[in-house]
Amino acid sequence: MKKITIAIDGFSSCGKSTMAKDLAREIGYIYIDSGAMYRAVTLYSIENGIFRGNRIDTEKLKKHIKDIHISFRLNSATGCPETYLNGVNVENKIRTMEVSSRVSPIATLDFVREAMVAQQQEMGKAKGIVMDGRDIGTTVFPDAELKIFVTATPEIRAQRRHDELKAKGQEVGFDEILENVKQRDHIDQNREVSPLRKADDALLLDNSHLTIAQQKKWLAEQFERIVQNK
Repeated sequence: MKKITIAIDGFSSCGKSTMAKDLAREIGYIYIDSGAMYRAVTLYSIENGIFRGNRIDTEKLKKHIKDIHISFRLNSATGCPETYLNGVNVENKIRTMEVSSRVSPIATLDFVREAMVAQQQEMGKAKGIVMDGRDIGTTVFPDAELKIFVTATPEIRAQRRHDELKAKGQEVGFDEILENVKQRDHIDQNREVSPLRKADDALLLDNSHLTIAQQKKWLAEQFERIVQNK
């Protein structure tokens, strides 16, 4: 069966990554978390003094961007891919609120997006991949055979994020998370470079009230429909 490229875009905390990971595992494709790549650049910036308070030293980051190499490796114990920054596993570090609250400004920088898109396109040359993010179907893989755009209400997304952080032992207030979700939505949709938007040929999935089983069934149906017509 001919392999295709699957692009999953959408708002923060929609469960895109979980959805993409599950789909990739079930169909035997490689999963690439593009959002984790921008989180890794943000973590690098925090750890290397590129943030001065809330201000980004863009010139310093521009000088270092070629030194930032991101890869994904499968955790043999969990069967899940994990993010590596310059050879170091940073999967847990990039999921903190500190990184979440600073990732959107980093992701708006044109030279950061250019560097990450180049790495993503290199990863996807062989097809047989599932990638999720904000601009996969519009910028990274505009010719992807299957494009999905995921949305859910801000309140539901904030609750999902709150539950996720609580499960990891991080106590963060719901109101703070909801405000962060809304801020990220605004920044993502209004940035000059590759703003978050639904590709014209993307399928819309509102998973506000869907169970995981219902979502999986819908995704499997869309995949089968595309590959059977290839």
